[in-house]
Amino acid sequence: MIQRVSGLQPRTPAPETQVQRRGPGGAFGAMLQQELVRSGQEQQIQQTQGVEFSKHAISRAQERGIEVTPDLMDQLAGSVIRAQEKGATNILAMDGSRAFIINVPNAKVITTITQEEMRQNIFTNIDGAVFL
Repeated sequence: MIQRVSGLQPRTPAPETQVQRRGPGGAFGAMLQQELVRSGQEQQIQQTQGVEFSKHAISRAQERGIEVTPDLMDQLAGSVIRAQEKGATNILAMDGSRAFIINVPNAKVITTITQEEMRQNIFTNIDGAVFL
């Protein structure tokens, strides 16, 4: 049932909650611009912080005797930056003795592979390769 309530006036938001127009897109445009700036800052932070290893990649590196050194981390970070410039999303970063599958947008090593295992594997779902 619908009942008519008398004496009520339309509710208007308080002045501090009213949407104010800011530029051509209004409040939405301002929020979108802030988000784009924030995303760009996050990407720069990600690039400067380098690469992370997933739990799986850490355990594989330990099992396979792959030593993760600061020099290796710098090489992997450089690989991620170069791959980002080319628009790659999943890369194989490799040298003569080891390889790393890296998710570029998250700057995260997914798994590690030794030279012996490279001979036995086919790499799928990658869109780039970087030599360390």
